[in-house]
Amino acid sequence: MPDEAFNRTIPEIDPTEMEDSRVLPASEHHSFLEKVMVQGGLADLYDARDITEVVFRTMRDMMTNEAVDHVSDELDKPLVEGNRDRTIYTATPLATEVKDLWEDTNPIVHFLSRIRPALNIRDTTFLFRIKQESGLPQNTEVEKVVKAVFAATKDELSSERVQEIAEFLPGTVRQLWEMA
Repeated sequence: MPDEAFNRTIPEIDPTEMEDSRVLPASEHHSFLEKVMVQGGLADLYDARDITEVVFRTMRDMMTNEAVDHVSDELDKPLVEGNRDRTIYTATPLATEVKDLWEDTNPIVHFLSRIRPALNIRDTTFLFRIKQESGLPQNTEVEKVVKAVFAATKDELSSERVQEIAEFLPGTVRQLWEMA
């Protein structure tokens, strides 16, 4: 019988009296990676972190060093507010702020991006690169995730920086930036 209790020593719990830890607070209280995760429809913060790093790398590749530095100066917020579980930083142990992902935690990539000129990347190449390099989960739309990273990034930047970045983005990618 489905209503029969099999272990009477365990007290019955009313599920309506329990706090559901899965309920997320209002979006203005989300940290950067939580915004990317929720808006991008991602399963966890690790995916959000990895995808954000690839989106940022691709954006930086299209920008001048001066513009990259301007954005970096404004992205000094923690990745996850009050993070007690430091494992979110395992793959990128130096990344504790959004700025760290923007500047790239890989020292070789960081160095090379400083010495080469800005690249001219088409919008289809931009989206293809994100899809291929980020380990995007199956059945996840690349445009949705890119837009989530863009929205979280725009929340951290001044309107002047938002406009400056838009000038470097091509076609569809620029539209995603403006819609985010």
